[in-house]
Amino acid sequence: MATHVITGAGSGIGAAVARRLHARGDDLVLMARDAGRAKELAGTYPGARTLVGDLANPERLSWAFSHQTLPDRVDSLLHIAGVVDLGPVGELTPKAWRSQLDVNLVAPAELTRLLLPQLRVSQGHVLFVNSGAGLHANADWAAYAASKHGLKALADALRAEEHGNGVRVTSVYPGRTASPMQAKVHQQEGKEYDPSRWIDPESVATTILMALDLPRDAEVNDLTVRPGR
Repeated sequence: MATHVITGAGSGIGAAVARRLHARGDDLVLMARDAGRAKELAGTYPGARTLVGDLANPERLSWAFSHQTLPDRVDSLLHIAGVVDLGPVGELTPKAWRSQLDVNLVAPAELTRLLLPQLRVSQGHVLFVNSGAGLHANADWAAYAASKHGLKALADALRAEEHGNGVRVTSVYPGRTASPMQAKVHQQEGKEYDPSRWIDPESVATTILMALDLPRDAEVNDLTVRPGR
């Protein structure tokens, strides 16, 4: 039975992945920003464990974990949480830059660092849910795209560094996916949100599980998923 540490399990793609892994009997360790959120997640996924740590404050994750029990085994670390705040470069403040870089890039790097010993022992899998913005930046997407371009660099470097330890590293680049984040993006863009136009989170979850379940003789490095309609 595999053990998966998951960020972003509360909604969207993260919730779809957590549901699928929970349904098949795998062990879940779910990241929560505070104790209240941890209680909600534990109620949604009976038997799951939680780790409390605010991804918006990555420099405090090590301290937060020092007061909790980390899992002895980690078969996969799934970085699915993310934030977005659109705006032109001429208007983006340092706070807007830092908030997106912290959650989308620095926190995944720190969380990976803290759990890398367990991942090496299990020859586990680190999977980053990136974005189409991690490959191409459009107007008003500078800060978010920069964080996701950085996430690609993190994954590529980690893959090269840990290949000899048997740790697999995958980046998944979904296009627009029907989720609370996408609803927020449409609001910021001033557009009407129609979830039926975009990818179902379950479809992205299917691609993630495919990468996780691939036999050990192969590794998915980069996987792009686009709306089919």
